Amino acid sequence: MKKINLFYIAVLVILAGFSDIQAYSAPLAAPEKPSAVKQQQKIDYISVSPLEIVDNPDKYLNKHVTFDAEFIAFSSLGLDYKPAFKDGTKYIGLLIKRENAGNHTIPLSEMKIFLNRDLAEKHVDLEQGDKVKISAKVFSTALSDPWLEVETFSVISQKNKKSDKD
Repeated sequence: MKKINLFYIAVLVILAGFSDIQAYSAPLAAPEKPSAVKQQQKIDYISVSPLEIVDNPDKYLNKHVTFDAEFIAFSSLGLDYKPAFKDGTKYIGLLIKRENAGNHTIPLSEMKIFLNRDLAEKHVDLEQGDKVKISAKVFSTALSDPWLEVETFSVISQKNKKSDKD
């Protein structure tokens, strides 16, 4: 009886081995070629005014937004605040002008905008009044304010840019 059981066990082991071999002998898909530049997923940004985001922060939570604004200054406002944490060693805050302030320069301080320091260093020549385009993700609504992480940042025009003739 022991010889018969050992025989069946041996046959099962051999058959199991053949099924593994058949699985490995199936044609393999061509290996994926590594690309030098990975394609980034296209993000659909919502074009909206900064005041609309401030008025309805929950509506824009986890959404990607884009808007033009007037630069006021870099700032540390809101950095390292635990509920919406952005590390002050990696990010810098950005203040923009409140759109409905007329000729007055009043910051839209309810909107916390964070720019990666590496990107900010490329724009150290920005001055108050320069026009910028910001595309960002609203990542938090702590304190009922919108907190944005900038994904793309560009200068549209500089208020005091010298011409080539100067």
